[in-house]
Amino acid sequence: MRTIKTTSGESITLDGDLLAIMEALFREVTARRGLERSFEDMVQEITYLIDQMDDNERRTYLAESLFLNTVKYENDKLEAYMKKITR
Repeated sequence: MRTIKTTSGESITLDGDLLAIMEALFREVTARRGLERSFEDMVQEITYLIDQMDDNERRTYLAESLFLNTVKYENDKLEAYMKKITR
């Protein structure tokens, strides 16, 4: 499997596991800066990682991201609906 690196040099294996990238982003941007990070800091690191991927890898991770975000969106909508009917 191919790997990419964060700006500090941490390796991330590109095996389709979006959670591995999200965890690396958390360590690289959020934890390393003691929660003192900005939107721009995170976007910069994400862009750095994306720039190391080829088109197929980007497609794979976009599909995974859209799937997970759709599930989260559906769960949030269902939670709001359940709260509404239990009132």
